[in-house]
Amino acid sequence: MSNLQFLWFILVGVLFSGFFFLEGFDFGVGMSIKSLAQNRAERDVVIHTIGPHWDANEVWLITAGGAMFASFPMWYASLFSGFYLILLLILVALIMRGVSFEFRSRMETDAGRNFWEWAAALGSFFAAFLFGMMFTALVKGMPINAHGDMTAHFTDYVNLFSIVGGVAVSLLCYLHGLNFIRLKTTGTLRERALKWAKPLYWVLFAGEVVFAILLFFNTDFFTKKPVSTLILVVALVVLTVLATWGVYGNHEWLSFVSSGLSLIDVVVLLFNGLFPRVMVANNAANSILIKDASNSPYTLHLMTVISLSVLPIMLIYFIWSYWVFYKRLAS
Repeated sequence: MSNLQFLWFILVGVLFSGFFFLEGFDFGVGMSIKSLAQNRAERDVVIHTIGPHWDANEVWLITAGGAMFASFPMWYASLFSGFYLILLLILVALIMRGVSFEFRSRMETDAGRNFWEWAAALGSFFAAFLFGMMFTALVKGMPINAHGDMTAHFTDYVNLFSIVGGVAVSLLCYLHGLNFIRLKTTGTLRERALKWAKPLYWVLFAGEVVFAILLFFNTDFFTKKPVSTLILVVALVVLTVLATWGVYGNHEWLSFVSSGLSLIDVVVLLFNGLFPRVMVANNAANSILIKDASNSPYTLHLMTVISLSVLPIMLIYFIWSYWVFYKRLAS
């Protein structure tokens, strides 16, 4: 494995980490439209908290997919063909969620607004849930042949481990969204978000225990990388403790940053377990390795030069956009 191959594996992981940190609270806020907000005025405020950001945050997913296609075409081909149906459902959820914000604002009836509010809430939930299912099934191992082709059945995608993974990611996103609402709003909506977060963090603790047990029995993480896996699992618990402390102590920034870092920790945990593979096969001999899945050295070098030139501009824009819209909204 070359240094450029390793670098681009890390960069793909960084892009997915950025996506889940930023789009994670978007998903959580989207779920809150029909669960936390209790009237039209509050739903308007909830949507406005992510109004300037949600579409830009999704660029991280597009960039991650593009980087995977350009740097690891075999990984891209195997993943996107093998998980085609799940990715199609994710795309439908993202489309329904995206158009709902625009269509809701143009509805003149309560029934029309209610329909698109449900589209936003359910689209946000299913996108987060299906992402969690897909990545959990990915690290569990799939039926892949020697040519990298996946021939999976329903239970390969949908099983106890993948369902728990989907629920865990959805709950992490929902809590991340509640913490963002606490940062961006005032009044009763902010107080209700705090009230809801308190019991949900205890549910999250229980879910993390179940996920860690299933991770032990369904993957080779603890046998092949026991030290790093244990450190990352402990880090997830510590971050959850810090977020819970932030909720009960009403430290909003601590809760928000900790919940976002928890999502990043999950991504790092999965990529750490994958390495040096990009696809895990039930038959270990058929697992796709980084060194076999990557593009040519020239392509990787060219992509590195272009990325290092463009990345600072993107980061400056993101920081600037959040700075411009930093003020709280009254509920």
